[in-house]
Amino acid sequence: AETTSPATNIPAMTSSTNVQSSVSEFCVSTGPKPTGSTSRLTSPVGAPKSSKTCHTFRFSEARALIGDLQRPNQKVYWFDFLCSIILGHVTLHAIFWLPVWYGFTPTVVATMGACYVVTVLLYMRALMFIHELVHLPDKGFAAFRIAWNALCGIFFLVPSFLYYPHIDHHRRKHYGTEHDGEYLALSHRGPWMIVGFVVQALIIPFIALLRFALISPACWLFPRLRPFVHRHMSTMLVDPTYERPDASPKLMRIVILQEVLCFAWCVWFLIRGGIMRDTWIDPFWLVAYAVGVGILVLNEVRTLGAHRWTNQGGEMTFEEQLIDSVNFPSRPWITELWGPIGTRYHALHHLFPRLPYHNLGEAHRRLTEGLPADSIYHLTTELSLTSAIVKLWRRSQGSQRNLVS
Repeated sequence: AETTSPATNIPAMTSSTNVQSSVSEFCVSTGPKPTGSTSRLTSPVGAPKSSKTCHTFRFSEARALIGDLQRPNQKVYWFDFLCSIILGHVTLHAIFWLPVWYGFTPTVVATMGACYVVTVLLYMRALMFIHELVHLPDKGFAAFRIAWNALCGIFFLVPSFLYYPHIDHHRRKHYGTEHDGEYLALSHRGPWMIVGFVVQALIIPFIALLRFALISPACWLFPRLRPFVHRHMSTMLVDPTYERPDASPKLMRIVILQEVLCFAWCVWFLIRGGIMRDTWIDPFWLVAYAVGVGILVLNEVRTLGAHRWTNQGGEMTFEEQLIDSVNFPSRPWITELWGPIGTRYHALHHLFPRLPYHNLGEAHRRLTEGLPADSIYHLTTELSLTSAIVKLWRRSQGSQRNLVS
């Protein structure tokens, strides 16, 4: 379904002035903000009032600490993905078949609940490999890309072409602007925007079904629809106003191939009840919808903690982008469940986008121990997802109070 990567050489979060070889100094004012200030940055916790804290960052120093961790291990990718997706399929079908075989006894219901949680976590882990596909090198991973689409992407109606624009999220001049489809100024939009961001998970499964069961064949029959659909209905995004750039002929061939496979899966999914169970209202739909919503809610909540969402549309500096992103290195026994495949090290990933997920933990340890105490990298860490979301909620509330006043 896919043999190439759209982002073989994504640069790290750097400017065009070769910041790798320079020393950046970043000063955070910790005193009261001047009237009318639009600063997007928060002060380090515990800093004295009315002071200015300066933090140096040497990119070359950070790169030297993790230089030997850049090579992805194919065996890790294959083993992790196959175990996650296959076990997820097993527990998904256990949710459906257990009450059929044994009835709705208390033990069965409890087992179904446990299987539901495990299914959501396993599928979430398998799906997060779509993020790795964008950053993996072309050479050596063609079979893995095809396998991921065949066993996971098509199955969940999230083929890999939907995520190709993710590369814009890593471009320094695009991050947090209208050219970044994965960013919203949630710190400035009000709490209800945060609530809506999570609640939208209830309707996304229907939107996905509509996209591939009806809109895809409409584009095949009426090619004039394709430009609009590609720009506005063909991207996994956070900002609904984002417009995707037009596709090259090569990319469009991949898009159409993956659309055809998703359409075929939609047709089977809708008619399988009539063929297999002699009923056109398939009870498996309810299980699939519940699992899909569970995955989406978990991912939306994870996304809320991935950034601090403080930008208001303008271009951000390298240092501002780094501080706007978050790492969650603590409590791996829980953070790895909601932030799998390296997504709990989001700030580190923005610093080194091509660093494979299985090396992010070691890379973070080296950077934490090896960088100077005044490095801005240390400001990217949050203790827990809950604390990060609470801070986001408070910033959002504060922005609304400022608007009213």
